[in-house]
Parts: sequence; structure tokens; C-alpha cells
Amino acid sequence: MSDTVIKGHVGIGGKVRGKALVANDDFSARYDLDRIKGVFSRPAHKLVGENYVDTILILNTAKGGVATSWMLHEMNSRGMAPKALILNTANPIMAQGSAFGDVVLMDRFKTDITKAVQTGDDVTVDPQAGTLTIHKT
Repeated sequence: MSDTVIKGHVGIGGKVRGKALVANDDFSARYDLDRIKGVFSRPAHKLVGENYVDTILILNTAKGGVATSWMLHEMNSRGMAPKALILNTANPIMAQGSAFGDVVLMDRFKTDITKAVQTGDDVTVDPQAGTLTIHKT
């Protein structure tokens, strides 16, 4: 089987590879996560109870405010951040948060990224090339 490459907008950060954690739900670092335990904690979130640490986190769109910046930075400083945030649409605050928190970010793909990738897929994110590659075995 061959790998699938999906084109998106040029992103933030360096190339990373890991396992995908996917849901067609929105994302707020402040309201959706238990940043101490490393799990989704908002009861209404589709990933409630799932561990997001060291995953390629793939969700629909960014939500929330300026607290995202310091939260992503703080999470990363403790080794409790995802390897990458992959969104259909990010906002300027999420971009700022990713840059400050040193968390890879990409968005604006040619397809709905939450439907193109499945939880558990082995993916490589190359923000500078604007690509996400799904590795098939």
C-alpha cells in the first residue's frame, strides 16, 4: 500500500511523526483538557477521557481565547503537550499559542482532515511543506 499525502496550508514548527488522535469536534486548550493528567476532560467533548500527550491531535476548529498561548507553553514545558495540533481551521490565537508553546500546527487542508485521518493512523506532519502524510502498512 502507498502513503497518502494531504496538502494543507504552510504551518508552524518542525516535522513530526506519531499516532493520530482524531475527532470531529472543536478544540480549546483551556476548556477541553485536564492539563495535569493529560486527558480530555470536558464531558461533552468527543474525546473525553482520551490521552492527548505525544499524539498528533486532529480536530475540527480552534475555539477559546488568549489563555491558549500560556497553556500550550506550560503543557509543553512539562512534557504534557500533543506533538502537533492539526485543525480544519485555526484562528490567530491558536497560531500564537502554537508558536509560543512550541507545538506544531497546521490547518486549511484540501479535505476535511477529521474524515481523512483515523485515530491510530501513523502520520507525519511537515508544516514547512504544508503536508500531512498517512503511512499505510
